[in-house]
Amino acid sequence: MDKIRVSLLAYTEDGERLIAAASKTSLSRKSPEKILSMPDEEVEEWIRETWRRQHFSPWEHSVYTWLADGCSRVCSHQLVRHRLASYTQQSMRYTEGSLREAALEAAGLLGIECPRKPREAGARRAYECYSMALREAVRSGLDPVRLAKPAFVFPPSLRGEALVEAANLYLEAAARYYSLLAVGVSREDARFLIPHAVRTRIVVTMNARELVQSFLPLRMCTRAQWEIRLVAWKLWKRLVEVHPRLFKWAGPRCVFQQNTTSDPRPLVDYLEGRASFTIPRCPELVPREGIRACLLHANGRAGRV
Repeated sequence: MDKIRVSLLAYTEDGERLIAAASKTSLSRKSPEKILSMPDEEVEEWIRETWRRQHFSPWEHSVYTWLADGCSRVCSHQLVRHRLASYTQQSMRYTEGSLREAALEAAGLLGIECPRKPREAGARRAYECYSMALREAVRSGLDPVRLAKPAFVFPPSLRGEALVEAANLYLEAAARYYSLLAVGVSREDARFLIPHAVRTRIVVTMNARELVQSFLPLRMCTRAQWEIRLVAWKLWKRLVEVHPRLFKWAGPRCVFQQNTTSDPRPLVDYLEGRASFTIPRCPELVPREGIRACLLHANGRAGRV
């Protein structure tokens, strides 16, 4: 979990004003140029108005490109189910991802000299060395969790012997992957042996409407898988830093439903108890009296604001 990083790479800098202006344009006879010059307090009011009327089409004009780095392919496979987005993911056909980092770490601890980069002429010998180092690491009693962490994600439910067993299986899979490369099997075929737990990085572009209506409500919810939930809370925190007028109202499905059926309140107010839920139950059927506790659980340690 500690190696999962979410960063905002680019965004529509004047997105708040653009969304407010687009919203006002639908109801005003003024020219767009005049509307764009509205004062800041009017920007806030028009953004709130989109929540009151559930008028989110203007939000499509503000776009955000972000990076999820170090998450597993379990997480990225869920992420790409959001169809109104663009994705570019690290290829396991043309790269070894983070596997070589684990192999070189094992080699260094064992005193095995492996090339840092496989050269074309001697690539097979390098791959054989990586495979040997990983297999020897499993046999020698080195800490497998420490060695596997650079390359693989560990679910938080794994503890004790189960954690060690998973780490050894990860390292063994990586060793077998390199043994196939060493005998000339292509990466695109050798990757069939790699567990979904392998770390990846993926660049995502979404507009504000997709974020606030779909991605954040679904993935910040306590019902979401823990890893993509962590990514969603980290992303929300960055979005609030750059566009607080937009994303302070966003949140899990309970907050989205509450804020689109009554006067919207910032997510932080619900977390800290300054705002209460009036909906009888959330979309996941948690009754009103249990929603805040569920929200706090979803926020978790890593995503705590």
